[in-house]
Amino acid sequence: MLTGWLDVQRATVRLKCAGLTDEQAQLAVLPSSPRMTVKTLVAHLRWVELSWFEASFLGARELAVPDPLELPQPPGASLDELLHEYDQQCARSREIVAGHDLDDIEAWAPEGLDLLSLRWIVTHLLEETARHLGHLDALRELTDGTTGY
Repeated sequence: MLTGWLDVQRATVRLKCAGLTDEQAQLAVLPSSPRMTVKTLVAHLRWVELSWFEASFLGARELAVPDPLELPQPPGASLDELLHEYDQQCARSREIVAGHDLDDIEAWAPEGLDLLSLRWIVTHLLEETARHLGHLDALRELTDGTTGY
C-alpha cells in the first residue's frame, strides 16, 4: 500500500508539470522562496529518491550531497530532461524496494543519525513528495492559473 501511494504522488508530479514551457518551469513566483521553481523542485525530488534509496539504503554514500536542504539549480536542463531523469530514478527506486523487505535497515546514514528501515524511508518519500506537490500546486497556479490534478 505504501509503495502504491508513493507511485500516485510520483505520477502527480508529472501531471503538475504537463503543458509547461521551459520558461514557465524556471519562473520563481513565490516571493518568500526566490530559488524555488518547478525545475528546481523536480530536480530536488530526483535527488531525494537517489539519496534515500541509493546513498542511504544501499550504502552508496558517494552519491550523497553535502547540503540536502539546498535546492539544486539545473540551468542547462530542460523540464522534459528533468522529468525523464526523475522517472528513471523513480524506476530505480522501485527496483530497490521490490528487492528488499520493508523491515530491512539502510546500509548508511550521515554521522550522528540513526539507521532507518526501508519502511521509514518509503513513508518519508511519500510525505516528502506530497509536500512538494503542494509547492508545485502553488507554483503552477501562480504561473498559468492551472489548478487540480
